[in-house]
Amino acid sequence: MDGYSTKIKKGYRTVWISDLHLGTSGCKSELLLDFLKQIKTETIYLVGDIVDGWRLKKKWYWPQSHNDVVQKLLRKARKGIKVIFIPGNHDEAARKYIGVNFGDIKIMKYAIHKTIKGKKLWTIHGDQFDGIIKHAKWLAYLGDKGYVALIKINTLFNKFRRFFKLPYWSLSQFLKHKVKKAVSFVSAYEQIMAKEAKRRGYDGVVCGHIHKAELKIIDGIIYANDGDWVESLTALVENYDGTLEIIDWSEKVKQQHNKLILTHSKI
Repeated sequence: MDGYSTKIKKGYRTVWISDLHLGTSGCKSELLLDFLKQIKTETIYLVGDIVDGWRLKKKWYWPQSHNDVVQKLLRKARKGIKVIFIPGNHDEAARKYIGVNFGDIKIMKYAIHKTIKGKKLWTIHGDQFDGIIKHAKWLAYLGDKGYVALIKINTLFNKFRRFFKLPYWSLSQFLKHKVKKAVSFVSAYEQIMAKEAKRRGYDGVVCGHIHKAELKIIDGIIYANDGDWVESLTALVENYDGTLEIIDWSEKVKQQHNKLILTHSKI
């Protein structure tokens, strides 16, 4: 764990994280725990797929580091940080408890976040607008099996890199970006989410689900995807000046490793 510590202390007004997939070997729980320890914030949104119920039903996997992440979030909530959990498709069982507080963490179907600049951001996991999840769930389960296999390969690959003191690199993200159909799907998803946010009268949308962090303007609407903690190791944050920013924790670790200056895109 010491090798992962970034020793960065910074405050953010709001933090959004999703797709942690606790309960799977692909979850980068130690890096996630490091992130949670280093940040200071007023509000944390857990934007779905926090615990992977799909995988846990098939095989129980719950190491101490996954328990540590849950305990850390509960401690933050007890200390007065507003923590809101919006279930996704992998932890959809929690949708039965919408409106319930679990250890000071409130479970909601979706949330409307108002930035310090007055922008209203619709916060939702996003699986509800994924045609495969909505109309062909069996296909999503089939794709999940292949994805899990790829993540296992990715984990072994990065163990090899760490042995040679090389920084983390996502094989799965690299392959995803190289596949035309995947890129087309991501683009369509972004357009749908932005269009739906506009239809509902919001200034923007914050979502997860597709494991691709992004921050941009689509037809005058803010589209923000906080990414994941399996492949990209990213979070979305609102700074105290009201700007939104993607934090890439793998880059933070690389910065510590390579002593490079990291730049972020802001809007």
